[in-house]
Formats: sequence, structure tokens, C-alpha cells
Amino acid sequence: MERSRMAEHDPPDGLPKAGRKDKKRPPAARPGVAQADSGAADGKAQPDERLWRRPPHSHYRQAYAAIDLGTNNCRLLIARPTQENFVVIDAFSRVCRLGQGLAQSGRLSDEAMDRAVGALKICADKLKRRNVHLARSVATEACRRASNGEAFIERVQRETGIRLDIISAEEEARLAVLGCHILLEDGLGPAMIFDIGGGSTELVLIEPGGPVPRIIDWQSVPWGVVSLTETVGAEADSDDREARLARYAEMRRLVDESFAEFAERIGPHRSPDLRLLGTSGTVTTLASVHLELPQYDRQAVDGLIVPSINMRNIAAELSQLDADGRSEFPCIGRDRAGLVVAGCAILESILDIWPAPRLGVADRGIREGILRSMMSADSEGAANRAALKRGTENI
Repeated sequence: MERSRMAEHDPPDGLPKAGRKDKKRPPAARPGVAQADSGAADGKAQPDERLWRRPPHSHYRQAYAAIDLGTNNCRLLIARPTQENFVVIDAFSRVCRLGQGLAQSGRLSDEAMDRAVGALKICADKLKRRNVHLARSVATEACRRASNGEAFIERVQRETGIRLDIISAEEEARLAVLGCHILLEDGLGPAMIFDIGGGSTELVLIEPGGPVPRIIDWQSVPWGVVSLTETVGAEADSDDREARLARYAEMRRLVDESFAEFAERIGPHRSPDLRLLGTSGTVTTLASVHLELPQYDRQAVDGLIVPSINMRNIAAELSQLDADGRSEFPCIGRDRAGLVVAGCAILESILDIWPAPRLGVADRGIREGILRSMMSADSEGAANRAALKRGTENI
């Protein structure tokens, strides 16, 4: 979700502020990510303990960057490792709607590609100005599905210098888990992490523990807020309440059918202590509505734990409203009013599959996972080179 100012990079960890609801936090203290200057924006990650328990490697003053080009948004995060965490020094987020019309045509439109290239040119400029040491840029479902996805990737490199990797759904799920699992509520047994994107949704069943949780099972379905909205038909979002409810029911049916096999597989893993964590614009938006925020506040939302029934009630309310009614919520507005209903349908289906009593909210994900992976790999390489050098000196 875009913001016009610098975001705080630590989840709220103090006492609940007056007027806020359900500000429950996981009981275990979690070190956050430091903040460098007022020129950065949203996003953070919890560093891998295997990396940060060692002294910082020779590149600790270098900047690392992660770009996530999704079906609806283009996001950049630039960070620098420190001794115990990493500090975000710059960020960028823009709604570019790369996947607009993809569900009908199977192709990325010229207008959508132009918007995405424009956003990526801004990212390229930031990479140069920040003297980035190592970067990874990924594209997800829109480029996976589009018949001209590879041609678009070539255009991006030609016009911006950015080399985009079209990652698999499995890699997308892994990076999302790596970027946000630290916010899971404490407990025993498996937990579910999900990411509702613009063109797909990833569900990951994990066994927490250690620096990186073990993935038990996962599923990706081709329903995100853009693809589901366009498939069911935005024109059905009419003044007729019954038509809106029928549209929402059709969204639920499509998503439920896609999740059915996965739901059956993970059934034996359910326990009395179910935990659920979501990373997406849908969950951060609904959490903002839950808190009745006058404007989006990442510090209030990232790390929040909300009763699942409250999120269901908000989803049910939004599904009955027309676009004008939804846009009256300050944290939805016009930009999200057309897509939030699809997100609500996907979220309710997930809550049916994994009926945890509470839902954790994360405003972090793929970019943070990319940064953690790069910094860890770079540190491992530096440590190995240092060890090799010491060994040769002793010969």
C-alpha cells in the first residue's frame, strides 16, 4: 500500500494507544529493523539469525535492493545491513496495474506495460543514486501468465537496465514466508501464512522454529484481487444489492474450488492452536478499517493481531456496499474500492480452510524475503572467503 511519508519500520510494541482496538502482540519480544533517514518508505524484514550473530561482513556499508513487480503494484526496497539487523534507506511503491485486462486477453496491454516501465525507471534511478551493491528484481503472476511476458522482460532491461526474474509460484511463496514469518503469533504446531496478490494467492503451511521455518505444504491459485475482479466482472458491481451479493458468492465459489484439494491435504495438520498470518494489501486494508484509522499507518498495522470474526464482519459489510460506499472508508478510497471485494472473498475462503481465531497482519513480504536471502548469501560468501584466506596464509 502506497504512502506519502516515511514509514516506521518496527511493529508497535508498547501499550495499546487510546482508542485502538485489539492491539494484542505476540508475547515474545522481536527485534525490529532500524530506520535510516526520512527519505525511505514502507517495508522491513527480520534478519536471519545465522547471518546476524556473526560480525558484519566487508559489505556491511553497501546497499542492497529488492524490486517486486506484481500484477497490481511495483515496489522497491533498498537497505543496508547492520550488525544485528538492517536499515531501510529508501523505498518506492506505485500502483501500475500491469495485469489489467490480462484475464480477458492473456496478454499484457501496451498501456499497462508503459505504466510498469515508467515505475521501473524511477526504481532504476534510485538504484543508481543509492550506489546499490547487489540487487534482485522479480516479476510474478502477471508475467508468468502473459503470452508476451518474456518480451516485456526484454523491454524492461532494454529501457531501464533492470533484469527481472519471472519467479515461480513456489519461489514467490518461499520469499513471502521468509519476509514475514517473524510476526507469527507464538504457539505450538503448524501455522498458515498467506499472500493475496493481484494475480494469484499463495498459501503456505509451515512448521515454525529456527531462523527459517520448514515448509510442510503450499498452494498457489490464479486468483488475486485483479484476476478475480476481472474474471467475475467489474460491471456487476452495480447499484443492485442482490447483484453485488451474487457476484461475491461467485467469487467465493471460484476460490473455494481452487483451494479444495489443498484444504483436504492440510486437514490432518489442524490442531486446537491454529495460527494464521497474512501479508497483502487486503489484510492491511481491512486491519485499517478495523482500527478506524483516518489514514493508513504502517506502524499501527504491521504486527497487529485481529480477531478473525472481526475481519469476516468487515468483509461481509464491504461485499454489500457499492464502490461509492466502500470508497468512503479513508483507508480504502477510490484506488482500492474496485478490488477490495475480491480480496475479501479470498480472505474468507482462507479463514474457512484454516479457521484460526485470530489473524496476524504483516505489511512486509517478498521484498524483505529477497533482502534477507541476498544479505545472508553475501555474508556466507564473505565468511567462506575469509576462512579460505586464513587457511592459505597458514600454509
